[in-house]
Amino acid sequence: MQRLTILGATGSIGVSTLDVVARHPDRFDVVALTGHRRIDILAEQCRRFKPRYAVVGSHDDAARLAAMLAGVGTEVLAGPGALCRVACLPEVDAVMAAIVGAAGLPPTLAAAQAGKRVLLANKEALVMAGSVFMNAVKQAGATLLPIDSEHNAVFQSLPAGFAGDYARHGVHRILLTASGGPFRRTALADLEKVTPEQACAHPNWSMGRKISVDSATMMNKGLEVIEARWLFDADPGQIDVVIHPQSVIHSLVQYVDGSVIAELGNPDMRTPIAHALAYPERIDAGVAPLDLFAVAQLNFERPDLERFPCLALAYRALRAGGNAPAVLNAANEVAVEAFLDGRLPFQRIAAVIAATLDAVPVAPADDLAAVLAADAAARVAAQGALP
Repeated sequence: MQRLTILGATGSIGVSTLDVVARHPDRFDVVALTGHRRIDILAEQCRRFKPRYAVVGSHDDAARLAAMLAGVGTEVLAGPGALCRVACLPEVDAVMAAIVGAAGLPPTLAAAQAGKRVLLANKEALVMAGSVFMNAVKQAGATLLPIDSEHNAVFQSLPAGFAGDYARHGVHRILLTASGGPFRRTALADLEKVTPEQACAHPNWSMGRKISVDSATMMNKGLEVIEARWLFDADPGQIDVVIHPQSVIHSLVQYVDGSVIAELGNPDMRTPIAHALAYPERIDAGVAPLDLFAVAQLNFERPDLERFPCLALAYRALRAGGNAPAVLNAANEVAVEAFLDGRLPFQRIAAVIAATLDAVPVAPADDLAAVLAADAAARVAAQGALP
């Protein structure tokens, strides 16, 4: 029986995780669930899975949730400290890190420092604090398993025991696939008029609003490039992005002998979630088998950096190193929030990020304090770059 904490239980990854868990009640026990504002959904999850703890953002929401869970036996906690507490509980074996944004960094880092099996769906842990996070994983002997479909596919396509020695294993490069989002064929002039509803209408994947916008700008792929650098100890030149509109091939690894190994499947996050939950075993994820005859064809394109400048900005931050990826991430969060609120045109998201990278000097980011300082400085600069 594997005992779980699910950080971000009410988001799309959390909901999908609980769907997989519910299919295997003999394998998994939910110890803690966390949510932010979706209190009704969290209450329903707690009634079904009866965790020992539930964590919400505020004390007011905690009081409301506690009243809704009278008689369930779940202790309700509130605040960032409580997130770290449930990520480190001694009875917990594995932590699904699925909180979106910088708020997910401290509890995810705490889980790594506690030596947990970390199922990583929170991009920001590696984007903001890659060096700090990977050092924590190594020092504590934690197990790190990627949940992003792309990184999970790369993980499955690399040789067993791969530890970043590309020459020894004959690995040439990593190819991260991208759908191209909803605007892959939209005229550039029309992107100025894009609405949040259009940007959130992803053609293949069901995701939250922020991640959907990131997919539309391809910043999501840029963040994944930075993640891949840390997960697989890769240089920027060893990571390429390929647009693959069908989202059937989730990523590929190219070898020096000419071989390319890929992981294929229907675009459903329950597949990588189930893979990580049961690793190294395989369990039913509730996902329909891939029908290659129905897919019929697979297409590939090079990313157009004029259409997707955020991808180029992510490579810029990765090559700059230090605090630059944390600055990139914070600026993107500010810009996307402004776009979703109707305060920033879609086409100006990249401009705000670029201005922020110009404004915040590159500096070392060797500890959490330096990372959080860069994050704070970038948010101030990004707010100043908004119209």
